[in-house]
Amino acid sequence: MTASVQDKRQEIAFFDAHAGGDAYDVFTPQASARLVETFVSLSALPAGARVADLGCGSGAFTHLLERVGYDCIGLDLSTKLLALGRRKHPSLEFIAGDIEQLPFADGSLDGVLLSGVVHHLPDPSRCAAEVYRVLRAGGRFVAFDPNRMNPFMWLYRDRASPFYSSVGVTANERPVLAREVAAAFTMAGFSVSSHYLAGLSYRYVASSWARLLLPIYNALDYAVFGLALMERLRPFVLTTGSKQ
Repeated sequence: MTASVQDKRQEIAFFDAHAGGDAYDVFTPQASARLVETFVSLSALPAGARVADLGCGSGAFTHLLERVGYDCIGLDLSTKLLALGRRKHPSLEFIAGDIEQLPFADGSLDGVLLSGVVHHLPDPSRCAAEVYRVLRAGGRFVAFDPNRMNPFMWLYRDRASPFYSSVGVTANERPVLAREVAAAFTMAGFSVSSHYLAGLSYRYVASSWARLLLPIYNALDYAVFGLALMERLRPFVLTTGSKQ
């Protein structure tokens, strides 16, 4: 049975171990740019908005958010990944912190990007409450996470799958169901909607045998799950909400 509390020490150790290089930027540059474009579209935040990239790692998305005109700050548990981010992007602001205890004042942010972190939380309700607290009235968040309804995500990353691989993930991680993430943020007070995204090409996964299959996965993802009838089976769930 999945624990209801995230093991913070395990998360920090896992991500600190990836700070020796850029390998943990798992998406291609084109995929990262598309995710940020999707954030811009779903959040509808204007240039100059104060946006926090939560779970920023070494700042791949924080950097792109700044480039499209936002006033950005990146936050992560891993001080080693943050140090890497500061070296790569010296103009950006990075701070260490926990998304379940955010170091921001009430109503101090216009927007929040949850960079693939909700699926690291066995219970996202505390994160949802904190995001609600730090956003101003009318502020918006966007979260993206692997979709449990996608057959590839289920086969490779769900513990119920006979092909589950624990290589490159922490014990806290699992793909999510859109309705469960939406419910957690709705309970926090947000007006929430769910969206689905395909065509995000990976450039790296930790498993050596899975890396051999990446070209096949990337091609199938683009060709098959981009079809309208496959919408709810796309690899990524995007949850977006507005603070009323």
